[in-house]
Amino acid sequence: MKNTDKTQDDSECCRIEKKINKAEQQHSDDDGHDHDHSIKEKSTFQLFLPAIISFVLLLLAIGLDNYFNQNWFKGWVRIVWYVIAYVPVGLPVLKEAFESIRKGDIFSEFLLMGIATIGAFAIGEYPEGVAVMLFYAIGEIFQSLAVQRAKRNIKSLLDQRPDTATVIEDGNTIDKKASEITIGEIIQLRPGEKLALDGKLLSDNASLNTAALTGESKPDTKQKGEIVLAGMINLNKVVLVEVTTAFTDSKLSKILQMVQDATAKKAPTELFIRKFAKIYTPIVVFLAIGICLIPMLFVENYIFNDWLYRALVFLVISCPCALVISIPLGYFGGIGAASKNGILVKGSNFLDIMASIQVVVMDKTGTLTKGVFKVQKVVAVGISDADLVKYTAALETKSTHPVGTAIIEYAKGSEKNATVIDVEEIPGHGLKGKVDGNEILAGNVKLMKKFNISYDTEIDNTPFTIIVIAINQKYVGYFLIADEIKEDAKQAIESLHKINVKTVMLSGDKQAVVDAVAKELNIDQAYGDLLPENKVEKVEELKSQNLKIAFVGDGVNDAPVVALADAGIAMGGLGSDATIETADIVIQNDQPTKIFTAINIGKKTKQIVYQNIGLAFAVKAIVLVLGAGGLATMWEAVFADVGVALLAILNAIRIQRMKF
Repeated sequence: MKNTDKTQDDSECCRIEKKINKAEQQHSDDDGHDHDHSIKEKSTFQLFLPAIISFVLLLLAIGLDNYFNQNWFKGWVRIVWYVIAYVPVGLPVLKEAFESIRKGDIFSEFLLMGIATIGAFAIGEYPEGVAVMLFYAIGEIFQSLAVQRAKRNIKSLLDQRPDTATVIEDGNTIDKKASEITIGEIIQLRPGEKLALDGKLLSDNASLNTAALTGESKPDTKQKGEIVLAGMINLNKVVLVEVTTAFTDSKLSKILQMVQDATAKKAPTELFIRKFAKIYTPIVVFLAIGICLIPMLFVENYIFNDWLYRALVFLVISCPCALVISIPLGYFGGIGAASKNGILVKGSNFLDIMASIQVVVMDKTGTLTKGVFKVQKVVAVGISDADLVKYTAALETKSTHPVGTAIIEYAKGSEKNATVIDVEEIPGHGLKGKVDGNEILAGNVKLMKKFNISYDTEIDNTPFTIIVIAINQKYVGYFLIADEIKEDAKQAIESLHKINVKTVMLSGDKQAVVDAVAKELNIDQAYGDLLPENKVEKVEELKSQNLKIAFVGDGVNDAPVVALADAGIAMGGLGSDATIETADIVIQNDQPTKIFTAINIGKKTKQIVYQNIGLAFAVKAIVLVLGAGGLATMWEAVFADVGVALLAILNAIRIQRMKF
């Protein structure tokens, strides 16, 4: 078994490499753009070397042709010189054209470039033939660098998960392969080390850098018993972690899988452009043939070379490279920008959906609130706050209810010296017992009514959880306990309203609590007392109005609604694995403001993609007309093809530098 695990671990990088290359191969199969962007360990200089050689030889040849005339630079010597200048950049493209034809993809952009440049040589336009292929090759290099950068970003996630960890066995520490560590083993994590597997913190506390998982650089303090995740970096002291999740099932492993799979899910715009390119390219080839041959039927003094030149210019201009390169890169850039902001998008199609979201439906607990009960207010009557907290917390130590835990945490140990006896739990009401000889009642208002104890009736109108306390049959105050609203929840709602996105909150909590939270956050509509099936009904009701809906949730019971929405968003830090698996988008740091960020990134990505489409079509349309009319040369054609492609690529990667 260990050998098997070791083999799986050692082949992890290979598996990632194959997945990325497979995604690229799918890209090439779909659009006829069968470029090899795997670029295994080549430096930037190595990538540009063929283009540099070709460029130097071309400049020398142009100089000898026009400025430094030499008798020897004529005839076959001149032709051979230009051929040598052509080979470093032209041969790889001609090879790709041959491979594409062999696979049945005849009308590829490689064929267009091959016909155009060889045709230019055939009619004696050697400098232009070399220049077209040279600038095309430079465009390909820039595209390759962009893809290489994206691959590095994906592979860098692997660095967040160490291959080994220090495990404590029989009182001794040993280094062990992460894939061989089993659930229940204890990892010793030194300062500066990254955690290899998900686990539970055994030390009292730890300060951790969670940037690899959440995109947030500020340290996160974890307390004993809290979950810590693979990829987190220990910042100060040695801590112990009990492993709770197998190596392959860690949250970081799931993140890696999500990012790798994201490239396979294409946006409608992307799919359309690829289908368009497959139809568009052969049409262009036949139009070029028509431009060359049809004029001989009605043009006086028809000169074949002139019309062939126009046809070749037409071919170069019409190459769909700018579209089939820049659009996938634009979407990939959007996915990268989202990842940098702690948002995992499982496919470019979801960026398109997020750009058109009209309603954001949110679960309350864990999404807008922290999902942790805390004492918000203590009111003491005829007794000091300290004594009220001490007596109540002491009694609650005999209970396992989450509300009791909140009071104990609030007491901060003040209850430890108290003597507690005769504790009785009264179902649906609360607790009764003796603390330091005093009879204590702690529970809801029904408990007070049961023992005929009068209390402040204003309590009945409070929407939040109230624990009423009586000592020796006398009302002495209450604790107001509520699920704490997240710090950025209000800002998140305000940001969504600014872009005209409607907000709806669904919750299983009682309607009074839901209304109070909705009022505080200014949420448009709020529904409480909902079972999971009721949440589904509410979302279906909204969808019946032809609204684009995003649902944000974190619990297992949210998974059906997440799947039903146009875009399902999971809160990944606290969220259940079922919801994260079902969701289309995962917010790693649980911040509601990231919902707005995801929509914003979707809008910016779509904007950049449409900018690229508009730029490519506008420039190509103008130069195509000029080329067919004999008013544009190969140099204008180079700009229309390679120049536009370069501008589109630069525009596509611009989103990764934006701040959201």
